[in-house]
Amino acid sequence: MATIEPRGDKWRAKVRKGKICRSHTFKRKADAVAWATKLEAEIDAGRIGSVPDKSFGELLTRYAKEVSVTKRGARWEQLRIDLFIREYPALCETRLPDIGPETFAAWRDERLKTVSQLTVRREWAILMHACNIAIKEWRWLTTSPISTVKKPDTVKARSRRPDDKETEAILQACGYRKEDPPLSQMSRTGAAWLFAIETAMRAGEICRIRPEEVNFAKRLVHIPTSKNGHSRDVPLSREAVRLLKQVMQATETKETVFDLKAANLDALFRRAKEKALIEDLHFHDSRREALTRMARKLDVMTLAKVSGHRDLRILQNTYYAPDMEGVASLLD
Repeated sequence: MATIEPRGDKWRAKVRKGKICRSHTFKRKADAVAWATKLEAEIDAGRIGSVPDKSFGELLTRYAKEVSVTKRGARWEQLRIDLFIREYPALCETRLPDIGPETFAAWRDERLKTVSQLTVRREWAILMHACNIAIKEWRWLTTSPISTVKKPDTVKARSRRPDDKETEAILQACGYRKEDPPLSQMSRTGAAWLFAIETAMRAGEICRIRPEEVNFAKRLVHIPTSKNGHSRDVPLSREAVRLLKQVMQATETKETVFDLKAANLDALFRRAKEKALIEDLHFHDSRREALTRMARKLDVMTLAKVSGHRDLRILQNTYYAPDMEGVASLLD
């Protein structure tokens, strides 16, 4: 039975049915009545009653310990969950029986004040999956409260490509020289940048290359597991072979060829970019440059095999950015 009573300048709604007791405070009496009516209907329909009285923060903590740790991106995901719990108490302190779409809509709007739409969409995927796991495996939720909330709009794909002058400036900032083995991490960052442009490999894939995965006779690098969970063999140009041999000469006793962690590579590349006074360039833009160059020589299906794309639309819309002035000359 629902009771609505005034509390100062607000209204408190309380619903008690069997062992279920819920209460909530609203600014308007009409909102309190609507909430109580909806809650009673959900209890009668059996959608509420089995949800444990835990916070959404507890749900995320369990997800981080049991699910995130199984992913290749575990560190990034766990850092994001820590951020949710630390900086968004309105989301994470909400009890599961009381959580609804409005909770996630408020988090979305607040988060968009400080980060990009793309960042929110990536974090959205964590929250969505956590809710689905809580429904299907833990029985902590009966429905997904985030599923009906509107995501931020899709971000327009980047089309940025480095030019030769920018690459030369980055190599100088890294202290990379074609004649010398890259002994420092900074110089190997320059070598990794060139290698990425030759192979279209991702930064993480480059950092994980082991000596035994390189076959110079066949001019291939084997990637046991890529971002999409599949393995692939990456063909090597003559320049890519030269770069690998040069780097391996400097790191012959190391576990990985480039002896760089992905986080270190990212930080060092940012430092080199700032030193070279280059703006709005990411290491990942090398992948777009590489695939655009390869597209002049390879058909689209072969290009997808090289890059590891299983969805050709992503390859076309995100990574292939031809110079249309150059394309015009092909029509003559």
